[in-house]
Amino acid sequence: MAENFYQQTVESPDTPFDISLRPPAFSEFSGQAKIRERLELMVEAAKQRGDVLDHILLSGPPGLGKTTLAYILANSMGVNIKNTSGPMIEKAGDLAGLLTTLERGDVLFIDEIHRLQPAIEEYLYPAMEDYKLDIIIDQGPSARSVRLNLPKFTLIGATTRAGMISSPLRSRFGMTSRLDYYVAEELQKIIRRSAGLLGVEIDEAGALEIASRSRGTPRVSNNLLRWVRDYAQVKADKKITRDIADRALAMLEIDRDGFDEMDKRIVEALIHKFSGGPVGLNSLAVAIGEDAGTLEDVNEPYLIMQGYIKRTPQGRVALARAYEKLGIKPGRTQQDLFGG
Repeated sequence: MAENFYQQTVESPDTPFDISLRPPAFSEFSGQAKIRERLELMVEAAKQRGDVLDHILLSGPPGLGKTTLAYILANSMGVNIKNTSGPMIEKAGDLAGLLTTLERGDVLFIDEIHRLQPAIEEYLYPAMEDYKLDIIIDQGPSARSVRLNLPKFTLIGATTRAGMISSPLRSRFGMTSRLDYYVAEELQKIIRRSAGLLGVEIDEAGALEIASRSRGTPRVSNNLLRWVRDYAQVKADKKITRDIADRALAMLEIDRDGFDEMDKRIVEALIHKFSGGPVGLNSLAVAIGEDAGTLEDVNEPYLIMQGYIKRTPQGRVALARAYEKLGIKPGRTQQDLFGG
C-alpha cells in the first residue's frame, strides 16, 4: 500500500474529493505567487477591454494546481469551461465537436496537451490564431475542405512535459507559466483550508506535519489529510495534532522527509547495489522491481529536487544527502566527486 501511494495520487484522475477542495478564486489559491499575479493582471486587463483572455500554457509536475488555475480563470472571466485531454482527441472531428460548442470567451482546457497527435495540432493552429477550423471531408478525389468559423475563445493547455510540446504550438500561446513545488508553509495553509471544508479539526502543528511530508504537492497534501482524518476518527478523538499526524503517516510508511517505501528502495539500491552510481534508469528499475517510467515520473523528481540523487549523462548518481539518509558515509569515489 505505502509504496504505491504517491503513484496513485499522481496518476489517478481527479476525484470528487479533489474537486470539492479546489479554490474557486485567486484569493483562496495559495502559493505560485508570481504566476497568480500575472494571471490576475491578464484577467483584469481583458475585463477592462471587454476582450477574451489570450491562450495560456501551464506546465509543471502533476498535482500543483494547473487544472485548478484553469477553472479559476474561467470563473474570474464569468465564462464556461470545457475540459478534455490530449489523448482523448483522436481525430479532427473530436476537436471540431469541442470547438463548435464554445461560446465567445469560453475556455477550452486541454490537459496533457503534449500528447496531442501532430495531425490534430495542425488543425488547432488556425483555430488558435484566426478562430477558423478547416476540416477535410471524405478521402481521395472526392475530398473537400469545409471551413468553420469559431467564436473567439481561450485555450488553456496543461502539461507535465513542456519539452515535448512542439515549437509551433508553444509559440501560439500568449503566456507560458511553469508551476513549481510548494514550500511547507504554503502547503500548511492549503491543508488548513481543506480541513475547514471537510469539517476536520486540525492544529497548526498537525497541518505542518502533513505539509512537510507532502513532497511539495497540494494534491498529495489533500490525500494525506484524508488519510490522517480517517486515522484520527478511528484511533483518536477526531482532532489532528502533530502526534496523530505522525502516527497516521508512519502507518503509511511515509517518514519525516516524505519518503515512502519505494523512495527508500531507490536510494538503498543506488548505494548498496551500484556503489552510488552512475547507473542507468532501466538497470535501477530492474533492481527495485519497478517500471522505469514510473520511477522517472513519480519518484525521481522529488529525490532530485531534495538533493538525494542527480541525473548525469552516465546515469543516476547518489549525492551526499542520500548517504546521510541511510546513516553511512560516502565512499572515497563519492567524496572525491562531490567534495564531501
